[in-house]
Amino acid sequence: MFPIVALAKDKVWQAGPYPGVELMLLHKNERTGGVTILRKFHAGMTIPAHIHPEANESVYVLSGEWEESGVTYTTGAFFFAPRGVAHGPHVARTEVVSLTLFDGPLTVVNA
Repeated sequence: MFPIVALAKDKVWQAGPYPGVELMLLHKNERTGGVTILRKFHAGMTIPAHIHPEANESVYVLSGEWEESGVTYTTGAFFFAPRGVAHGPHVARTEVVSLTLFDGPLTVVNA
């Protein structure tokens, strides 16, 4: 048995750091501040280029179409952004849901 279990059906979506983005917290590491979340981008939403100064970001696209630098990615795409490295803008061509892990506190600074 896993010591920590999170069921999405028991969780709620919360407002994200940008309008049109929602987050569902699945787990928070109290020692590091890292979080594992489901992230939902509403269709047509563009997230400006930004930096996460305190955490590496790992993203796996569960559903939808996400455009990055003129390339459209779909279900099954994986992204990794090292701490402190600018990335984006991200464009949600459809509603996009991703499983996203930050290994430190989730902070965002526009690039």
